[in-house]
Amino acid sequence: MIPQKKHTGDVAEQMVVEHLERDGFRIRDRNVSNTFGELDIVAEKGELLCFVEVKARKTALFGEPSMSVGGAKQGRVVRCAMLYVHQRKLADQRAIRFDVASVVGTGATLSMEYIPDAFDAGF
Repeated sequence: MIPQKKHTGDVAEQMVVEHLERDGFRIRDRNVSNTFGELDIVAEKGELLCFVEVKARKTALFGEPSMSVGGAKQGRVVRCAMLYVHQRKLADQRAIRFDVASVVGTGATLSMEYIPDAFDAGF
């Protein structure tokens, strides 16, 4: 990833983390990689375990960033999340949710659309 693109992603992720914390979530992990891919943010609130995919763009000229989270990406996130849950023995009757955060802009023009329960595990 080129440095400017990584910076944009880091700023977007931090914005989402702050949003989640204001909403009462505790951040468990960020940027967790395993054989299936990467989880951007893993957060929890009570018995809810939330996996958040963060997408960022400088402009929405070509559509909202969330539109790039299609079926293939959703499948990778779900597989990655299931391995995360299994490895950490977190399948103790927790509710699991998959959210998407769409961040557009830079600096003062930064805006976020947060989509809770954006997709499901498919089973």
